[in-house]
Amino acid sequence: MLAGGGFATRADPQVGLHSDKQLALRPDKPPLAPGQGRCNPPTAFAVTPSCMKKVIRPRLLPADAELLPDMHPVLARLYALRGVRHTAELERGLKGLAPAQSLKGLETALAVLEQALRDHERILVVGDFDADGATSTTLAVLALRAMGATVDYLVPNRFEYGYGLTPEIVALACATKSPGLIVTVDNGISSIEGVSAAQQAGLRVLITDHHLPGAELPAADAIVNPNQPECGFPSKHLAGVGVIFYLLSRLHTRLKDADWYARQGLREPSMADYLDLVALGTVADVVPLDANNRVLVFQGLARIRAGRCRPGISALLAVAGRAQGQVVASDLAFQVAPRLNAAGRLDDMSHGIEGLLTESPELAAQYAAELDRLNLERRSIEAGMQQEALAAVRQLSFDRERLPHGLVLFDRHWHQGVIGIVAGRLKERYHRPVIAFAPADSSEKHPTVLKGSARSIPGIHIRDVLDTVAALNPGLITRFGGHAMAAGLTLPADNLAAFRLAFDAAVHAAADPADFEPVLYSDGELPPDCFSESFVELLREAGPWGQGFPEPLFHGEFVCLEQRLLKERHLKMSISHPESNRVFDAIAFNVDRELWPNKARRVRLAYRLDINEYRGSRTLQLMVEYLEPLA
Repeated sequence: MLAGGGFATRADPQVGLHSDKQLALRPDKPPLAPGQGRCNPPTAFAVTPSCMKKVIRPRLLPADAELLPDMHPVLARLYALRGVRHTAELERGLKGLAPAQSLKGLETALAVLEQALRDHERILVVGDFDADGATSTTLAVLALRAMGATVDYLVPNRFEYGYGLTPEIVALACATKSPGLIVTVDNGISSIEGVSAAQQAGLRVLITDHHLPGAELPAADAIVNPNQPECGFPSKHLAGVGVIFYLLSRLHTRLKDADWYARQGLREPSMADYLDLVALGTVADVVPLDANNRVLVFQGLARIRAGRCRPGISALLAVAGRAQGQVVASDLAFQVAPRLNAAGRLDDMSHGIEGLLTESPELAAQYAAELDRLNLERRSIEAGMQQEALAAVRQLSFDRERLPHGLVLFDRHWHQGVIGIVAGRLKERYHRPVIAFAPADSSEKHPTVLKGSARSIPGIHIRDVLDTVAALNPGLITRFGGHAMAAGLTLPADNLAAFRLAFDAAVHAAADPADFEPVLYSDGELPPDCFSESFVELLREAGPWGQGFPEPLFHGEFVCLEQRLLKERHLKMSISHPESNRVFDAIAFNVDRELWPNKARRVRLAYRLDINEYRGSRTLQLMVEYLEPLA
């Protein structure tokens, strides 16, 4: 069914309350008037229904860039392309971390925690149901217990309570946990009503968060968030786990200086023991790896490789088939994090947290096996939802030959724990913002409330787009929140058709036509002598790579000698470089079956270098990000 530029087929978690902050529209776009989003959707850009052809665009060095000396010239160029100007920016030791003192609210938060320790107050950590929330919760519980606190945790079940510190969660906490102090991790900056409910119940609240705040902050006893107004902390990209690590590291220093551990008869903990959790949560939350986050991730990876990490992380790597001694950031992102997230998507994140908390390798292995099972179930659910969504988009394209600027999908049978992944897949395929909705209550035959998960593309700040929709259409959205690239929202089911129009109009107002051009930025073509295992190892050691500091991506034309499908989804190729006779393996995951395999003898690839290890043999392999036939 088509409705104002969107569609519904048969027929995500909310992320905080909305703010009144307005979207900064492009100067060449006239501002939308109140209610404009409800009618007259702008003309959409044409798009190929099956799969969009991408433009491979080489990254360009700044005019004043200088390559760092005394290193491989390709590596020096890679660093320069990522804005590195001095070797000091590549510092990965803990001394390179930004000092905690510039975090606004730090001293107040420390005073709150110190009082709770002195008064033997019960502390309740309220977390989030994703990997950042799980690692944040685990770190807070472990570190505070090591400091002598009585600590428990509570993570809202996304299907019953939604996101964050809500009045309902406060009531549950009072009924089951009897805390004196609530500490939020990876949430809370939008929990105005929840904080008020806690204080009315006689509880103190300390918020630690990293999400963007709204126009109004909750009246908590203390707030630590590098993105709150007037915070001078230089790294605005800390994940939730990074924020709580900074706070508790500073608390540890204060306690040590006050001889707290000796007076309490406690063994002094080492905050470095928690860096494995910091690395996992930071990578999993896809925050930009600025210099500060690169230090945190590098140090955490070093501990994991050395076998000095939580048994739960070792078990998750094992069940994913990854060699712990050679783990890199992408292993955490694509192997460990999805299994950990599966608990929060399909069941209860306490499974993941308990797996990280346990000191028993045997129990950790049991939790990892359960998380692996949940992840397989999640993938099966996702595959079905994705096929339904693609069919609906194709139908829309055939009927109208055009797609809206922002895609809005809903199916009453969809699973709200998986809609974010489906939105992300479609965003990658069609290169435009996507919001997927599912019923808030799956038991309702005719849903009254919908939960949506949004994913966006570079150039379009999805949270600000939702801000605009909410400001111009009061009452249309119940609540929303998030980041530039991802957000969540809740709205009445009856508002879906109007929301489609308003969302499409707001995306159009915020976007430039060039934003809808799918571009892959390449680090250039590699010379033949870089196709070696030693160069791959050099790149691995030069990391960590990730969001904002992207893993090197190269492009080039190759001769395709052989191609075949694996598991009906993945394309395995044997290729050769035109300037050498060496043959390489290459693999492209989840290819478009309408295009591949085919008879192409020459192909253009955008790829990353990797080493394939199989039965003790190590061979170079190209991990293909994009491919197109040439002849």
